[in-house]
Amino acid sequence: MKKPMTRALIEVGFIIFLFYANLLMGEFERAGMGSRRGLRWAIQDMFTRANFEIAMVAALIGYALFEFLRRRF
Repeated sequence: MKKPMTRALIEVGFIIFLFYANLLMGEFERAGMGSRRGLRWAIQDMFTRANFEIAMVAALIGYALFEFLRRRF
């Protein structure tokens, strides 16, 4: 039981990491304010409750989808 739970936590954590990395990259593109206001502002703008909720929902859906595909194929 410990191994599947650890695997799930790692996979969900990795999906959340990718979500936040994508948000940070978006802050420094042409239209993003991060290039003008700096890294500290961009990080503060990224870590909000709404973004965390979106990341968790996306990570859980992604994990469920990958588990379904892993068992099916």
